[in-house]
Amino acid sequence: MSKKEIQIQYKKKIKLFNQYNKSYYDKSKPDVSDKEYDELKKDILSLEQKYKFLKSKKSPAEIVGFKPSRNFTKAQHRIPMLSLANAFSEEDLVNFEKRTLNFISKKEDFKISYSTEPKIDGISASLTYKDGKFIKGLSRGDGKEGEDITANLSTIKDIPKKISAKNFPEEIDIRGEVFIQNSDFKNLKEKFANPRNAASGSLRQKNPNDTKKIPLQFIAYTFGYEKGLKIETQSDFLKNLSDWGFKTNPFNKLITGVKNLLINYNEIEKKRAEIDFDIDGIVYKINEFKLQKRLGNVANAPRWAIAHKFSSNKAISKILNIDIQIGRTGALTPVAKIKPINIGGVLVSNATLHNEDEINRKDIRVGDTVTVERAGDVIPHVLSVDIKKRSKDSLKFAFPQNCPSCGSKTIKEFNLITKKNDAVRRCTSEGYECEKIAIEKIKHFVSKEAFNIDGFGKKIVENFWKLKIIKLPQDIFKLDYDKIENLEGWGKLSVENLKYSINKKKKISLEKFIYSLGIRHIGLENAKILSKHFKSFLKFISLSKNSKYDELLDIDGIGETQINSIKNYFVNKINLNVLNELQKILYIEDNTIERKNGLLKNQTFMLTGKLDGISRAEAKSLIEENSGTTVSSISKKLNYLIVGQKATKRKIEKAKELKIKTLDQKEFLKMLNKTS
Repeated sequence: MSKKEIQIQYKKKIKLFNQYNKSYYDKSKPDVSDKEYDELKKDILSLEQKYKFLKSKKSPAEIVGFKPSRNFTKAQHRIPMLSLANAFSEEDLVNFEKRTLNFISKKEDFKISYSTEPKIDGISASLTYKDGKFIKGLSRGDGKEGEDITANLSTIKDIPKKISAKNFPEEIDIRGEVFIQNSDFKNLKEKFANPRNAASGSLRQKNPNDTKKIPLQFIAYTFGYEKGLKIETQSDFLKNLSDWGFKTNPFNKLITGVKNLLINYNEIEKKRAEIDFDIDGIVYKINEFKLQKRLGNVANAPRWAIAHKFSSNKAISKILNIDIQIGRTGALTPVAKIKPINIGGVLVSNATLHNEDEINRKDIRVGDTVTVERAGDVIPHVLSVDIKKRSKDSLKFAFPQNCPSCGSKTIKEFNLITKKNDAVRRCTSEGYECEKIAIEKIKHFVSKEAFNIDGFGKKIVENFWKLKIIKLPQDIFKLDYDKIENLEGWGKLSVENLKYSINKKKKISLEKFIYSLGIRHIGLENAKILSKHFKSFLKFISLSKNSKYDELLDIDGIGETQINSIKNYFVNKINLNVLNELQKILYIEDNTIERKNGLLKNQTFMLTGKLDGISRAEAKSLIEENSGTTVSSISKKLNYLIVGQKATKRKIEKAKELKIKTLDQKEFLKMLNKTS
């Protein structure tokens, strides 16, 4: 199946899914059976997992139930409700613990205690208490902003309305999961597809009296904002939750060691069928709050927690064809079109083959009988080939040496770190010359983490591209709205909404703008680093004229790989045209954010050697939290060189030569008013 056919199939499923949602949430009259609804939802998620170019704001992965935009007001979470990284194997857990130990600079014999909690497949909610009174309840939403569903949450008996315990904090956001027990769901099968959808739909009822009729339950497991919480561990927090009147998961345990985590995991997985609520894995949280605070968060998830998803599912199928997809960075990804099979309740018709090397290593061919694996939320992939069932006239798959989209030569780049050619073959087109790359770059431009234009999703990008309404990012801000109004599926109101959404996004932060450009190897974190360095769009774009790329080597977190990508981006004339045109249209905010009262304000630091009890990542984090800056090379701009154990002599000598002050660990911590 071609990419266009896949997109058409996906769009139809999304449209149908939202039609079904509207029927049973808004009208309370389901169009299809629970089984059909559930299969459609899982099929959509499976397609999205398989094909990265498929995404919709109306996808079940993006929405919970049916969006009640006109029925509920939105409110910001005081502390974001982050997602969790996933683990699927013992190796994943071992690596998680290794990363944790490295970050806090501890050896492998250091014992980490984990609070383990089965992951309920329900709807997350945040409850705000002030002076012991429940005053507001929000849905998770996008993690930063949720819907105010206080009235509906107030109908749940498990949620205490007034807490008089003396040790209850002055103010706190208690977080947990709203769910329906499987035994209670038996009486709701006529209205909802499954317990999770029943919980979701019930929380989004217009009338709280309707919600009250549904047997919703709430299990508490964490907190967001707090004022006056005097508890040091997650396990103690869970005990206090029970004392305060909240229900907690009966299968919670405090466990030390990866081996013991696996024993508990296997025991819980065997009990899944007996448990009266749906779970899809176990969440492991580092028990000590002090360690949690030290570890902090990455872009969208905490470093101190991980969700261990339940075991994989496998099935046998046949490869009908092998398609080549082209991503935003030009990567050619082979995808096996297989005879549809049901794996763990999901209808799978596509499986990733990863790259050319993977195809050659496993000798995967069209017509082969293969074992397909689907583990948790991971995209289904071909595990192995049954050579015995291969036909005699079978031919090896010839990976394209030219881009199927634009015809440009495809190459495997040489990796300077591994000293080998990359496994991924890429189209050599730069900028927007390749149609498939251009479409993916525009999708990235309007994506959630970039411009996040409401109502301008991937489906719109594809349609407008096909109709030649957009070809470059700046075209989004110059749309012919009269022409759009006459298109099928559009009307005056929808066009006005789109126009409003686009105009609203003409103001953007520098870091989001840099990220939106889709420069290879420049993700959200690198975009933030570059934004802090350049501070303004004019200084950023000046690179294209002054070519002072070597100066970027001084930026901690930016290496040669990122610098080469930035160079390649600025060398391309179409990219420069895009930047110049966007500059005329947009207001790109300067990065002027500085932390107040920073002890290290306007000071630059570099680290060499190993610090005692503090990892390089944590030391860097401490410097940044106190308004300082870290760099990765020694120059006259450097104020301090922090010297640890087994420091590089060359760096110390160069620092002395440039008369840069050196600090040992005690001196560095003294600057922060800390003791070692």
